[in-house]
Amino acid sequence: MITPPNSDGLNEKQKQSVTLSEDTSALILAGAGSGKTRVLTHRIHYLVSEKNYYSDDILAVTFTNKAANEMKERLSELLYQPIGRMWVGTFHSLAHRLLRAHAIDANLSPTFQILDAQDQFRIIKRLMKENGVDETKFPIRKVQWFINQQKDEGLQPHNIDAGYNFFVKQSTKIFDLYEKHCQANDLIDFAGLLMKSYELLKNNSSLLEHYQNKFKHILVDEFQDTNRIQYQFIKILHNENNHIFCVGDDDQSIYGWRGARIENIQKIENDFKPIEVIKLEQNYRSTGNILSASNALIANNQNRLEKSLWTESGDGDLINVFNAKTETEESQYVVSEIENQFNQGRNLDECAILYRSNAQSRVFEEVLIKKNINYRIYGGLRFFERAEIKDAMSYVRLTENTSDNIAFERIVNFPTRGIGLSTIEKIRSHSIENHTNLFQSSIAIKDTLPSRASNALQNFIQLIESIKDNVKNLELSEKVDTILVQSGLMDHYLNDKTDKAGSKRENLDELVNAASQYTHEEENEMSETEGFIAIATLDSSGDSNPGSNDCVQLMTVHSAKGLEFPVVFLVGLEEDLFPSRQSKDEAHLLDEERRLCYVGMTRAMSSLTLSYASRRFIHGQSFYSMHSRFLDEIPRNFLNYVKNPISDSVSSYFEEVKSPTQKIPASPNDSKYVIGQMVSHAKFGVGTVINYEGSGDSMRLQIKFQKVGTKWLISSYAKLEIF
Repeated sequence: MITPPNSDGLNEKQKQSVTLSEDTSALILAGAGSGKTRVLTHRIHYLVSEKNYYSDDILAVTFTNKAANEMKERLSELLYQPIGRMWVGTFHSLAHRLLRAHAIDANLSPTFQILDAQDQFRIIKRLMKENGVDETKFPIRKVQWFINQQKDEGLQPHNIDAGYNFFVKQSTKIFDLYEKHCQANDLIDFAGLLMKSYELLKNNSSLLEHYQNKFKHILVDEFQDTNRIQYQFIKILHNENNHIFCVGDDDQSIYGWRGARIENIQKIENDFKPIEVIKLEQNYRSTGNILSASNALIANNQNRLEKSLWTESGDGDLINVFNAKTETEESQYVVSEIENQFNQGRNLDECAILYRSNAQSRVFEEVLIKKNINYRIYGGLRFFERAEIKDAMSYVRLTENTSDNIAFERIVNFPTRGIGLSTIEKIRSHSIENHTNLFQSSIAIKDTLPSRASNALQNFIQLIESIKDNVKNLELSEKVDTILVQSGLMDHYLNDKTDKAGSKRENLDELVNAASQYTHEEENEMSETEGFIAIATLDSSGDSNPGSNDCVQLMTVHSAKGLEFPVVFLVGLEEDLFPSRQSKDEAHLLDEERRLCYVGMTRAMSSLTLSYASRRFIHGQSFYSMHSRFLDEIPRNFLNYVKNPISDSVSSYFEEVKSPTQKIPASPNDSKYVIGQMVSHAKFGVGTVINYEGSGDSMRLQIKFQKVGTKWLISSYAKLEIF
């Protein structure tokens, strides 16, 4: 076997993947923690250094900007040179680059603007209001989701068959209005970037042939997360003269709810023949017990591309399982274990609490606050989504391109300068009637307004023109800094005495830092400022507050994908919560829930705790909970059932507000059984005690078994094993 350059540390399967013949397409089934990014970067390095391909002969697609940046950094180190204009990026950023290069062919102007989710929401809301659509019957977020979902499927309004579904019928009409508005105003949203790029190639045979010949090798990361239009985009670029190298893991396909199709990775072997399949099963993250338990869990899914993770790092500790009486007791136990880890030398940021739903974070936050332990909620508002940053970037956008109507509307009266809604409506009307942008319309109508409104609008026009003139020869960071000062944004927050004003000023300072650190790589298609605007709009890092403070990490399991932590607490493992109630009746949804649990477990490096509560408050009422079926699917020899360490002395901490409609009986003093306790029966299997009658030898227990349902048993004859 050929040994690739700089391949020290690659195992045999990784080397085999990296050094495949350049005439071969491949599917690399890369299990969790198996070093897929290393394989991708070394494959590109091998093609460039050993097989003499040019770097821009290669298209490499990732799903996040963070992953793309990491790949670029690694490639730069491996190749000992900047990678320049190599086509490495997310689906959206590469589609954007393609459209910038061929805007006219795509029926766009070279200065088209990208809509982010908030801008899209505002446009849909306004269109619905203008056309008399009742948002109480047709929630804006739901309509927005519908529109994006159709685009992910590659559908235009005229392709949608609403049938007798009134919501679909009305949403399709709004979709049509929205598309016409975007076309008229030279706007494109995130989902539209992929759709427009695909249509550009599909409808232009010479352009398609150019890129099919240009990209000799197409590499795609996280292939299991592709939606229909992304799959079609890759498929149309592929022909008999180029080759694909797809890396993914069907066991980690957890984004079906946002359009990802697990069948995409399952049908690669048919759609891209001939193709070689290589499995990366050696894991470099987790201990043997964690991997064996995870393998056993995911084996319950049908129709998967089978693989089994293993490690050379040893078995490690058993997985702890903790059964709490309530969700409050669960949170107290988890935080006490984090304290133990900290006292044994762990940093707080090495510990992560993973949950199925964002709402579960509250009880953990309360205990962490009470214990004065720093924590961070991962996956909140992104930096470029913050209001003050969007305001600042709108000034940058309008200064760069006065035809940017979205930016104009956001800042025309911010900071407040006396331009009212009636003036803005007149500007809009003129713009529509005369087919001009809002800035041109402002200039055209300013002298027709009452003097006060006219002066206010004239001042804004002069402000933008003055800024435009003052920054035209400045470096990007100097330009952004000047815009922040001259626009009045800095003064606005300096004069703001509210608590959040200081952090907003810090964020504006950080924007200048971001501009100074920006590296422009697309000089032939966009100016440096346009490139920075594009990065800001396309940003998808998802890291809400990346500060360096040592904090416990709290996040949903979905947000944890791609991350790893030495210590993981996967909480709330109860039926109707994890797996969710909505998934239980449909096999494909239940399979995705199981994959989600698998992803959560494989985030853990050395310590994993699975926990659940026997009672949980939902909508103000206390409900009994059955432990998750996923716990039953893990062999007991990998598990350590933790005795409840919470003593009666702290029972007041967990006192619950009982529902007036539900009587929760106390356990008799002489009973070894308690409601919510997990037990095992020789015939019926594992179950949970949900009620009892009597006491002593005649005590009857009502037990809800996972496999056979609810049964009454006499405790003295049942021979129950208590977990």
